[in-house]
Amino acid sequence: MTDSRTVITPPIGIAVGPAGRAMAEQMEREVLLATQQHLNMERQAHTAYFAAAIWFAERELRGFAHYYRQEALDELDHAARFGDYLISRGQTVELQPLDAPYQSWVSPEDVLVQAFRMESDVTTSLHQIYALAEQSSDMRTTVFLDPMLEKQTRAEHEAAYLLGRVRLAEQQAAAILLVDDELGRGQSTPAQLSSGNTLISS
Repeated sequence: MTDSRTVITPPIGIAVGPAGRAMAEQMEREVLLATQQHLNMERQAHTAYFAAAIWFAERELRGFAHYYRQEALDELDHAARFGDYLISRGQTVELQPLDAPYQSWVSPEDVLVQAFRMESDVTTSLHQIYALAEQSSDMRTTVFLDPMLEKQTRAEHEAAYLLGRVRLAEQQAAAILLVDDELGRGQSTPAQLSSGNTLISS
């Protein structure tokens, strides 16, 4: 049987990636592997946040459920952005199997502790990719990561703020419902002392 698909061969002298797409610059193996790993970390975060949304929905905390459902969608979009970037660099996106998300929390604070740790891990991963890219003079990757790092810094700051709010509630139902109501109205921004908005702007 003859394969009828047309194979487009780039002109001689143009580097191509694994999928046959033209590349302007080869990605160093360490940068590529770290970027692939981070994409799958964002996918894992998506499932974790969706599990958190389910946990809160089961307990009639609609504000928390809405907030974490949106967080889950944001993480999926982040994974897609890394997929887009890898494709733009002529690479093949490699999706890895995901672990089943944890769902056996005993309190809202437990959920938010995990969320903060996860955001901290994501921040660390981004910094590691950035450092590897700088070491290999991969300016394309550092330019791509700059806005991602800024947004991630805000996400980590917000996660710490919400964890602090829930800890102040100390398992008191009325206080938890107050935070739930705030999240339902889209109020999740930490206090700000400066007049600028470089850290927590939306």
